[in-house]
Order: sequence, then structure tokens, then C-alpha cells
Amino acid sequence: MSKKIVLITAGVLAIGGGIIAWLILSKPALPPGFAASNGRLEAKQVDIATKYEGRIAEVLADEGDTVDAGQIVAKMDTQTLAAQLRNAEAKIREEEDNKRTAHANVVVKQTEFAYAGKQYRRSKQLVGRGAVSQQEADVDLARMQGSQAALLGAQAQEVRAQSSIDAATAEAERLRAEIEDSVLKAPIRGRVQNRLAEPGEVLPAGGKVLALVDLSDVYMYLFLPEPIAGKVALGSQARIILDSAPDYPIRALVSYVSPEAQFTPKTVETAEERHNLTFRVKLQLNKDRLRQFERYVKVGTPGMGYVRYDDSAEWPPMLQWKNVTPGQLWNATGSENTATGSENAK
Repeated sequence: MSKKIVLITAGVLAIGGGIIAWLILSKPALPPGFAASNGRLEAKQVDIATKYEGRIAEVLADEGDTVDAGQIVAKMDTQTLAAQLRNAEAKIREEEDNKRTAHANVVVKQTEFAYAGKQYRRSKQLVGRGAVSQQEADVDLARMQGSQAALLGAQAQEVRAQSSIDAATAEAERLRAEIEDSVLKAPIRGRVQNRLAEPGEVLPAGGKVLALVDLSDVYMYLFLPEPIAGKVALGSQARIILDSAPDYPIRALVSYVSPEAQFTPKTVETAEERHNLTFRVKLQLNKDRLRQFERYVKVGTPGMGYVRYDDSAEWPPMLQWKNVTPGQLWNATGSENTATGSENAK
């Protein structure tokens, strides 16, 4: 009898312990006013591509390299363009010689026209006195008109020469610009994520050579259910905890909330909850802080994102921000340079 009582008592205790454990474990991990979801670090990607078709001469950056804005990362073969530029420059010199010749001809024709005009005016006066016949005056008039036409023709030739100079100059400027565009420069400071082409390859216009990750624009997308997403305001405080650095919450801000609901991605929630509609929320990391930890920024790093949708709620200890330097990032204790209560409340 006593054995049966012992077994019953043990069973009751086991059931009671299970119930207590279930109650403890089933309590929400976050206090009211907070929401969480998992995600991965993402960053804006910038592709460096060719403006014109051509052959790659050099690629000066490898995957993993950090490049600065304006740094030369690749060069295209410009031998053909250089030859065309030399031809355009020779054309400019030729047309400049033609213009000088045309201008000299204009000066000659101006002199001839001026002389013919004087001769005609003299003849016209002498006709009135009877010293010269009308026929001779008409001949002088014809000479003057002919010299005037020759002058106009010479001036037109000079204008055509200048137009040819302008056209050749424009062609040379276009070729210089194309040669300059054949030197590919990084538009931003970033890390080379992918090297997409190698020297010797011929690419079309717009062919991609390198893919950069903008190290100043890093963020994480979360998917929050409708009841929570409606309470999240732009600019709300947030935290990100990466799987690789669980002791160091990263401060972030809500910079975007999707205006349209969508089905929860498979990687975010359990299978039972995938039918629920959620809103995409973007957590943006601080650019100045990112620059300090630039070497550790890796796109695709998994972690958890936490959003505070109630400004009066106090961050729990596990999410209180710690002011650390890159050298302390992997300090497991997280005890050094712990932020003050006022900083944690941000």
C-alpha cells in the first residue's frame, strides 16, 4: 500500500513539476511593449559595370577587398579608342590649317571687293561728266558684284572650316570621355562581394565587373504580425543581436514599415504560423558606429531583431546596449564599458 502511495505521490510531483516548468517556459521572453523576430544582416549592393562594350584589361580588386569612393578598381582596353582619338586630333589640326587658308582668302577677297567698289563709284561719277561711258560703268559694277560674291564664298569657306574644327573637337572630346569612362571607379566605400569578370573577357555595355556591398548602409528585415506592426512607428528604437556575438546588442532604428501585408517567409516563423499575414519592418544600423566595426560587418549574418513599440517600456537587461570597441567585441563577459542606465533607455 505504501509503495502505491509513493508511486502516486511521485507521479503527482512529476506532473506538477511539468506544469510548473511549462508555465515558466511558456512565459513570453520579452516584457510588454517589445516584439522580436529573426532575420539576417543585409546591405545595399552596388554593381560596377562598363558603360561601353569592350575588353577588360585589368581588374584591380579582389573579393573581400575594401575600396574607397573614387578608387580605380578596373580598366578596359582603350587601344582602339586611343587610335581614334589621335585621328580626331589630326583632323583638328588639318581643319585649323584649312581655316587659316580660308581666312587668308577672305582677306584677299575683301581687298578686291574694296578696290572694285571704289572703281565703280569713280566710274559712276565720271559718267555724269561724260568722261566715261555708261557701258564702262556697267562693267565696273559687274566687277564689284563679282568680287562681292567671291568674298561671300570665301567667308562661307572659313565658316565651314570652323564647323569642321568644331566637329572634330567634339569627336575628340567624346573619345576622351569614353576613355575616361573605361577606367572603372568605385562610386562608394564598400567591400567587394563578388568579382564577376576577369581580364581578357569582352563585356557588352552595362556588363558587370564587380559587386560592392555598401558598408554604410547595413540593415535587417523583420516580419512582424499585424497586431504588432500597427504599433511600430518610424524611428522606434530597436536592437539586433547577432548569433556570432550574442552578448552585444546592437542599437538600430526602425527606418521603414511596409504599407502592405504579406505572407510570412518560411525562414521566419513556424509552419503553423506561416499562413498569418505580416508586415516587413526594416531596422537600420547607425552609419558612424558601422564604420568602427567595418571589418566585422558580414552580409547574411543571422540574428534576432527586437523592436520597442512602446516608448515607455524599459529595455530588459539582455537587450541593454554595451559601449564596446572592436577589440572587445568577442569579450564573453561583456562587463567592460557597460553603458549607463540613461544610455540603455535609448
